[in-house]
Amino acid sequence: MGILPCHLSCQRNDESQSGSYHLHSESSTPSISSQLSLPSVPSLASTSHRHDEKTPAIHHKCIATLKNHSYVFTLALAGKVLYGGSSNGEIRAWRLDSSEHGDRTDNIVVATSNSAVKSLVVLGDKLISAHQDNKIRVWKIHNHEHHKYKCLATLPTMNDRFLRCFSEKNYVQVRRHKKCTWIHHVDTVSALAISTDCSLLYSASWDRTFKIWRTSDFKCLESVQNAHDDAINAIVLSRDGFVHTGSADKRIKVWKKHASKNKHSLVLTLEKHKSAVNALALSNDGTVLYSGACDRSILVWERESEGGDGEWRMVLLGALRGHTKAILCLAVVTDLICSGSADKTMRIWRRGIDKSYCCLAVLEGHTRPVKCLTCNTNTEEEEEEEEEGASETITYMVCSGSLDYDIKVWQISASVL
Repeated sequence: MGILPCHLSCQRNDESQSGSYHLHSESSTPSISSQLSLPSVPSLASTSHRHDEKTPAIHHKCIATLKNHSYVFTLALAGKVLYGGSSNGEIRAWRLDSSEHGDRTDNIVVATSNSAVKSLVVLGDKLISAHQDNKIRVWKIHNHEHHKYKCLATLPTMNDRFLRCFSEKNYVQVRRHKKCTWIHHVDTVSALAISTDCSLLYSASWDRTFKIWRTSDFKCLESVQNAHDDAINAIVLSRDGFVHTGSADKRIKVWKKHASKNKHSLVLTLEKHKSAVNALALSNDGTVLYSGACDRSILVWERESEGGDGEWRMVLLGALRGHTKAILCLAVVTDLICSGSADKTMRIWRRGIDKSYCCLAVLEGHTRPVKCLTCNTNTEEEEEEEEEGASETITYMVCSGSLDYDIKVWQISASVL
């Protein structure tokens, strides 16, 4: 395991780009990783620094490897507890405040189901999981480390289903000879997101819909049918209420709920990727959107004011290039962007004050594709550094999950811009 120096130009080799994930692969062609992805889009990170530019200082190391028992599909951090959802239906928890480093097997299975876990979010004292069996499960977090979590609800709830089943208007066509109530997902639930005020849960699915659930009683309030032409792989929310969805149809769509209609409607469609969109992430202020796809590029979109009446559009600034295979996951913390790829590496990017970008590091260690990421600032490390007079750096914790069954915990220290 090691950390490589960052080479921003695509590496040349004869491997074909392919994936074993549902709707995440593209057809194999010779030397595809040597071809420039999306050649019409300018690169935002230059391959070399000018002599008058300061290269940001960064220190990084893998401080722990957490051993799992199957593919790691999703991660979620809640304080010092890391949750990992796996292909075997298990949700495991690790405490990250331990001084124990290296390989760790001290995990606890907190929840089990008979279906792969595709997404996890934490809502107060509840852990919410999305599954390949088309269901969403709500678990009560138990403070006792060795107790399994109780499943409080499976969405849609029994009460919700009962109330909807009597009226014909609640049924939608899901297959040629099959109808179902609109509150049901009928394919894998691929992604979850919580609104800023924690009152709403959003779920996206390979059935091409996204749904909105009230978190007080988990009633389904709305379903946006045929939101895309293919599976929805990612959903993220901005603080001002815009919903962003990324799909295998190569498109990103932006939605907004209008008070007058009380329903979400389409605001924008972003079309530049040449293959399935697998991952989305937003900057802290919600004005910059990052999208990752099977075309090996991370595209950077930014809101731009249009007129004086508060209207805006999304402008494509350019691409972050360096990964040699599909981008599978993205995460943002402050001004850092973390990306994970089918090329088995993670990259750490930084947004500069002048909207420029640089690749700070390439992290190696996984032996199979990096499927999921989560990150936050390490407040304990920051407090220690401030006491020692080294307050010009920020310390981050980045966790990566892979199809090699491992979760790696990385400590990243970067200088303040």
